[in-house]
Amino acid sequence: MKKIVKFGGSSLANAEQFQKVGEIIRSDESRRYVVPSAPGKRFDGDTKVTDLLYKCYNTAVEGEDFIPILQEIKGRYYEIIRGLNLDLSLEDEFAQIEADFKAQAGTDYAASRGEFLNGKVMAAYLGYEFVDAADVIRFDKNGNLDAEKTDRLLSKKLAKCERAVIPGFYGAGEDGKVKTFSRGGSDVTGSLVAKAIKADLYENWTDVSGFLVTDPRIVKNPEVIESITYRELRELSYMGATVLHEDAIFPVRKEGIPINIKNTNRPEDKGTFIVESTCKKPKFTITGIAGKKGFCSINIEKSMMNSEVGFGRKVLQVFEDQGISFEHVPSGIDTMTVYVHQDEFEEKEQQVIAGIHRAVQPDFVEMESDLALIAVVGRGMKSTRGTAGRIFSALAHANVNVKMIDQGSSELNIIIGVENRDFETAVKAIYDIFVITQI
Repeated sequence: MKKIVKFGGSSLANAEQFQKVGEIIRSDESRRYVVPSAPGKRFDGDTKVTDLLYKCYNTAVEGEDFIPILQEIKGRYYEIIRGLNLDLSLEDEFAQIEADFKAQAGTDYAASRGEFLNGKVMAAYLGYEFVDAADVIRFDKNGNLDAEKTDRLLSKKLAKCERAVIPGFYGAGEDGKVKTFSRGGSDVTGSLVAKAIKADLYENWTDVSGFLVTDPRIVKNPEVIESITYRELRELSYMGATVLHEDAIFPVRKEGIPINIKNTNRPEDKGTFIVESTCKKPKFTITGIAGKKGFCSINIEKSMMNSEVGFGRKVLQVFEDQGISFEHVPSGIDTMTVYVHQDEFEEKEQQVIAGIHRAVQPDFVEMESDLALIAVVGRGMKSTRGTAGRIFSALAHANVNVKMIDQGSSELNIIIGVENRDFETAVKAIYDIFVITQI
């Protein structure tokens, strides 16, 4: 069995956390490939190493003295090295970083050094081979991941490595210049490595015991999701739920490799399994609840619009012409409503309204702002009667006015529109009716 294990910044913030990680890896012989992030915060008010690197590089670009900040970063790593009793020097690496910062090697290069250095420390601590991600992960000339070339390079390199550490978050372009993923991109690196080695399992270790049913900032101590499909995760991630970088799903989904979200500080917890499909019935009717504030709706009314061929296309063309993407488009016989991000829409609202009038000659156009969208997601909803009715009942009992409800044909999710001010109340009400009452 082969496992790829990725550890987040909070799992590697100091020597004590490193030791926990070491115990986890050594407790299972199949944990052969490790993807580390840069050290995160050691305590509240601390600064992540990646943020220090950004600050250090920007100081260098401005022509100011960046050495004190670089020394602070160096101190973070040597604090870990001393705590682990390692015979390891990073002097050559820091000398190179100093020279490259002076030469203005680029923001991506600067940000990537956190993972690069932590990979060096991790490899020395475990006795594993260090594989520089810049040698095996490729981006094309447009800055996009070259998945095929990356897979070839990773597969070839790791076939020769029994055990290896591959830093997360970065790779390189064809010119050899370092390029990073967006923040949280170490998840993507782990996924790419899992695909390349044809792993049996991708373990993603963080500081939570899995994917939670809803946001713990809204609901205190929400239940952990035992298993979730890639499709369900995609729906929840799109609506703001964050545990895993959404681009990390695609490489492993293609290969049918499951992901296990685990807690470094509570390794005995089962965590959450993310899978292609499962015959296991979910613990609750719903899998998760996620949402976002900051939407507005544009409601277009016109008699007999349902018989007007191309009506919807013409309306959406107006939004496209203004560079505005839409979120949802519920409709009736004589009405069509378009939900968009309010901050994108406000600057162009009058151009859009004028465009709609020119395109389809509506009877009436009305706008409403400060709306929130909530996604209720779950494979269990398909086989459970009355899910929408229970949602309406829970929201009515909580005195929440529903502005919109939209259900996809897959019956995998239901989207509810409410006022921003009712967002938290609505999430709590839905959680209570589907989770608290079933515990």
